[in-house]
Amino acid sequence: MLKPYGPHPHSTTPKSLPLTFFDLIWLRFPPVQRLFFYEFPTLDDPNTNTTAFFHSAILQRLKHSLSLTLQHFLPLAGNLTWPESSHKPVVVCAEGDAVSLTVAESDADFNLLSGSEDILQATEYHPLLPNLAMSHDRAVTLALQVTLFLNSRFSIEMVAHHAILDGKTGYLFLKSWALTYRSCSSSAESSSAPCLRSSNHSTTEALSSTQLGLIQSMSSTG
Repeated sequence: MLKPYGPHPHSTTPKSLPLTFFDLIWLRFPPVQRLFFYEFPTLDDPNTNTTAFFHSAILQRLKHSLSLTLQHFLPLAGNLTWPESSHKPVVVCAEGDAVSLTVAESDADFNLLSGSEDILQATEYHPLLPNLAMSHDRAVTLALQVTLFLNSRFSIEMVAHHAILDGKTGYLFLKSWALTYRSCSSSAESSSAPCLRSSNHSTTEALSSTQLGLIQSMSSTG
């Protein structure tokens, strides 16, 4: 589990974020799944233990930069729930919330998985995907995995709740994480921070109520 790196002095992220009409559309959709494949940088010493290098250099930097990035994306460390006091689902960011980060090793064929010449079954990628924990009363918003392959290669996998992480937000998050990794400074990704104030949306409560009615109807019919 990886927590956001302390409270950011300029963060305006609310601790409780109700879903908007645009979010509610995706509430019952399957999670977003993304995989990214990488090769190690060229090492000065060809005799370097690549596994040790990965854990001491790459992985530690990935963790630190992710923690810094989450300062601006607190909902991704929170949980999606539907309190009795709320008429719609909300993302709650409580003290101590963290993102699940799994570190794994794989002997699978990296070139086959990352290449574009062969058509693979989706199940070939399933062992690389982290579990997005869900229960009857809450759902984790984001889970990550970093997988080390043979021959100095690794991948980063991301599974996120579709109502929380749309395409634009996912792009901003990954861009922010990448910029922070390069500089290891929380100020590097401030320009990529999302706007999380739901008051900026002009959606009416009537639209949200209609959408929630459809969701509840779908739930009752299985």
